[in-house]
Amino acid sequence: MAVKFKRIAYSVKRIEKHNLLLSKLFAKRYSLNAHSRGFSLIELMVVTGIVVVITSVVLTNNNKYGGSVLLQNLAYDIALSIRQAQVYGISVRGFGANNFSVGYGMHFDKNLNNNKNYVLFADLENTGIFNPSHDPTENVSPSPYQIGRGYYIADLCAPAGTKLASNSYSCASVSQLDIVYKRPEPDAAIRIPGTSALQDSARILVASPRGDVLSIVVDATGQISVQ
Repeated sequence: MAVKFKRIAYSVKRIEKHNLLLSKLFAKRYSLNAHSRGFSLIELMVVTGIVVVITSVVLTNNNKYGGSVLLQNLAYDIALSIRQAQVYGISVRGFGANNFSVGYGMHFDKNLNNNKNYVLFADLENTGIFNPSHDPTENVSPSPYQIGRGYYIADLCAPAGTKLASNSYSCASVSQLDIVYKRPEPDAAIRIPGTSALQDSARILVASPRGDVLSIVVDATGQISVQ
């Protein structure tokens, strides 16, 4: 009987000890939860700084990517305008009432509206060069085309007579450039006003406000590409 009571007393002590440990564990967990309910001022400042840095990086890269896309779109728009002149020139497209033998071309001038305009024209005088004072006007609607958002024609380049070595181009003396197409050939007659020699190729450089540059290359064979 005494042994039985000793066992009961021992079991009661074990239960009390177990309950004491559980109470301490719950008290510690409650204390941790109580301390983790809020953030300190330093923690909030650190998190805010990280968010600001990440946002700045994302916005900077997005603006750079958007600018390169707009520049590429501009380059392809100019290339398509030159292609439009080629289609007009080799097709039976009349200018005015009865003139169906006229050639069509693109005129680029670095002094035209601060490098922001280029002109689709009909070569009414058959000179291969745009004449802005011709009456009636040689402009083909909707030209002159206008370049906006701070983008512009940075330079006009052409080799003298034939393409230079390593596909290099001379831009120092080129302020104007005319590219004309006329039936029946799809070839381009590329001229620098004021010179008599036909050019084998030409390069129109367009730039963004950030200084990025792309070029439209036109070959006398009729090929047009963006590089």
